[in-house]
Parts: sequence; structure tokens; C-alpha cells
Amino acid sequence: MIAIDNILISDEVVEEQFVCDLSKCKGGCCEDGDAGAPMEKWELEKLDQYFDVITPYLNEAGMEEIKRVGKYTYDKEFGWVTPTINGGICAYGKKDASGTIICGIEQAYNDGKLDWKKPISCHLFPILIRKSKKDPDIEYVNYHPREDLCKPGCKLGKQLKVPVYVFLKEALIRKYGPEFYEALEATANELKKQNDE
Repeated sequence: MIAIDNILISDEVVEEQFVCDLSKCKGGCCEDGDAGAPMEKWELEKLDQYFDVITPYLNEAGMEEIKRVGKYTYDKEFGWVTPTINGGICAYGKKDASGTIICGIEQAYNDGKLDWKKPISCHLFPILIRKSKKDPDIEYVNYHPREDLCKPGCKLGKQLKVPVYVFLKEALIRKYGPEFYEALEATANELKKQNDE
């Protein structure tokens, strides 16, 4: 376990290797789960602010579900989450001709329409963040690839020798800032040095 301030990072984040292989998994994490994508409170405001900009990137089924339940919903276990269509695909996602799920929020961001890429929980996957039940100021950062869905990403990560924290550098900086990432990188380098000796 690596501790940086009040953030506890599992060793697997620096020891394991992963690179998302979208051509194989087809963005399955956008429809395979117990709820929609967990969202932070400030992200709910972003969704409200930019919803009209995002809607052209959504499909009819997604729009219908959002009209029915709202732009986000509350889940007892995960808190605020994106809605899903019949417990499956995220309402903000749609499949392209190859069957790959494309995020409408990310598409709008890529087109320069908004300054928010997508929910941070999506960007960080397969890292999952949980708050401590005893102390809400403490967060646990764990590496949790899905057993079947993420097999191609685990394989590609090993082939390319890319540690999880390196693959998710942008997302980790988005979540915790550059100083956190620098501290994590320094710790990872030190651990690697110790293991190589």
C-alpha cells in the first residue's frame, strides 16, 4: 500500500500493467456493471451546464431514458451515477458501426464543445476509488480490471510494458493533481529500483 496524504493506493496500481484495447473490449465497461458511471457532485453541475451541447451526440434510446429518469440518478451503493438503459449501456453511450461504445460526453469534448472530458470514474477505469466508511477524508485507490472484459487490456499492457499508473496518468492528474502524480511516480520508481537490486 502506498500512502500519499490521505490517499491510499494499492501496490497493483504501480506493479501491474494495463493498456485499454478498445478494438477488443469494444468499450464494454460502459455497459457492464451494477450501476451507471459514478459521478462527483461537481460533475453533476457540468452535466447540467453542458447537457444541450451533449444531446446531439446521444441516440434516441439514451435520450428517452434521460427524459424518463433524469440526467443522473442516485444509487444507494455508488451515489450519483449516469442512467443506464434497462440496466445495461450508459444512456450517454452509443454503439458505432463496429459495435464499439462511444461516449457522447467525450465526443462533445473532442469536438471542442465543452471543457469536461467525461466522468472521472470512467476516465480512471480500471482503477476504482472508494471512500473509507470510517473516515470520509480517506480514499482507497485500487486496480480492479474485469476478469473477462479487461483480459485484452491486461495482455496489451504486458506486451507494451506499461504500468497501470502510467496508462492512467491523465486521469490521475485530473483527479488528484500533478503533485500527487509526481509523488506516485517517484514512489513507483523507487520501488522498481529496490526490486531490481
